[in-house]
Parts: sequence; structure tokens; C-alpha cells
Amino acid sequence: MVGIKDIAKKAGVSPSTVSNVLNGRKNVGEETRQKVEQICREMDYHPNMSGKALKTGDTHTIMFNFSDFDREFYLKIIRGISDYAYAKDYDLIICTNKSCEKYMNKTFTSGCIMLDVRCSDSMLLKKAAEKYPIIAMDRRLEVPYIKSLVVNNYTPERELMEGLIERGYRRFAYLGGIESEDNSERMKAFQDVLAQHQLPVRRENYYTGDYREKSGYQAAKLLMLTENLPDVLVCANDNMAIGAMKAFKENGVRVPEDIGICGFDNTEMAKVMGLTTVDIPNYERGYLAAQYLIENIDGAEDYETFRITAKVKWRSSTR
Repeated sequence: MVGIKDIAKKAGVSPSTVSNVLNGRKNVGEETRQKVEQICREMDYHPNMSGKALKTGDTHTIMFNFSDFDREFYLKIIRGISDYAYAKDYDLIICTNKSCEKYMNKTFTSGCIMLDVRCSDSMLLKKAAEKYPIIAMDRRLEVPYIKSLVVNNYTPERELMEGLIERGYRRFAYLGGIESEDNSERMKAFQDVLAQHQLPVRRENYYTGDYREKSGYQAAKLLMLTENLPDVLVCANDNMAIGAMKAFKENGVRVPEDIGICGFDNTEMAKVMGLTTVDIPNYERGYLAAQYLIENIDGAEDYETFRITAKVKWRSSTR
């Protein structure tokens, strides 16, 4: 493996001169700098970033940690993160909760964007106490070194529910996801609007999925076992709503004639399927997360919660 001494020998300079060039110090002549850089390229030499990070405390690398490769909206978030990161000359690595903790230190990464409810609050607080910058996209933790950038789920879900009632829906079922702040806000809006309009929901019309299409399909199969279908099934995300739509179609239940259905996220498939949903600007969400993270890495110290607005998209899955 090529090392600094090999570069120095070929360039006819000392190892310390090569080190000065690699670290961008100004105490090296331009001709010598260009010569060393050219030899590094010819010999395919890349500095040991971990070692450099130990000295400087900056790897110029950020990490995005998320929970599920099966959910389409993550791709838009990743594009937003990568576009901003690369524009700022930062590298981006992606991982899941099983491996994220060991990379959440300045030896490997300068900061982290977190979107995985399976990673505990206690772990994030521990990392923040070590002055490691974090952007939390799935929870609110108002402490130094953690900035929460979360979707305002409650307001658009209320708007959706009010619109459904205005369209004549009276008998509701709800399909929630795994426990998270997002899921809790969406369900609370659902329950609050029904309570305001004195519209009850039977206990058996509450279902729980895991945000994946298969769980929506299974919930719809269970729902079809009841004697009377509700007027509308409100789902906590698009994947589950699409799974439910497929189950209804397979069993001759018409959408929206026999049952309305709506989701949350506005994925590409939601547009194809004509699904009424709530549109979250996920590319912009990722872009902002990267922007706030890199600004905090650079010393901005902005840890106030930022809430992202979302809007209802009415389509043909509801009347």
C-alpha cells in the first residue's frame, strides 16, 4: 500500500512536506505542491481520513440513518441530502440502525441525519452530549447538538378529515403504523375531528400495520370480514393504502364507490393509483436536513425545532 514516505521519495521531498501539501498548508511552494499532488494521482494515493479526522475533528462526511429500504419516499430524502452535501463538498454514507451507533463519532463522520424510530432517544442524547451534531427527522429532542426537523402531521391530517366529512363520509376506519411521533399526530387528528363532529369509530375498525404494502393488504382483508364496510379507510401512509386498494380490487370491492381510501406521503405510486393523500415535500426535507446539519457542523448552533408543512392532494380514491 502506498504511503506518505513513498510519495516523498518519488517527489524528492521530506514526508513532512507531503503532509503539508495534503493538509492544505501554505508553507509549501506552488511548484512543489503541484508536483506532490500529481504524484499522488499517479500512485493512486488517498490520505487516511480516519487518521486525519482524529487530528482535525472533521471527516467532511455526513451520515443518513434510516429504517426501511422498502419505502419509496426515502429515495427523495436521500436525493435532497446528497445534492446539498455534494454541493458543499461533503461525502455521504447511508446505514441502518444495526450499525449506525459505531459511526456516530467524529472519527468516521462529522454529523448524522436520523430517521429511524428504532434508534433510542437515549442513544441520540448520549451522542449529543459528546458534542456530535444530529438532525432528528422523526422526533423532537430539544437539547444542544440535536436539531429536530419534523413534519407537521396534525394540521394536514385534520384538513383531510374535515374534507372527507364535507364529502359525506360518516363511517370511518383507521389503519395506523408502528409507534412514532408521526403516527401519533396523524391518529390524534383523526380522533379529534371525529370527536368534534360526534362521529364514533368502533374499536374493531382500528387496525395496526408496519407502513409496508403487505400490512395494508392484510388489514383490508380483515376489514372485508366485517358485515358492513365503513365509508372510508384512512391510512397512516401511502404504502399501506396501496396494499389495501389492491386487496379491495382483488375481491370486487370498488374504490371509491364501495369504500373510499386515503394515505399520507404522496409517493409516485400514489399518483399512479389515484390515491388521495397528504403531500410531504421529501426532497426539500432532505435538502434542509443536510443544510442545517452542515451549518451546525460549521458552528451555527441552531437547535430550534423546524416544522415542515404538508398539503392534502385530493384524487379519485375518494369521491
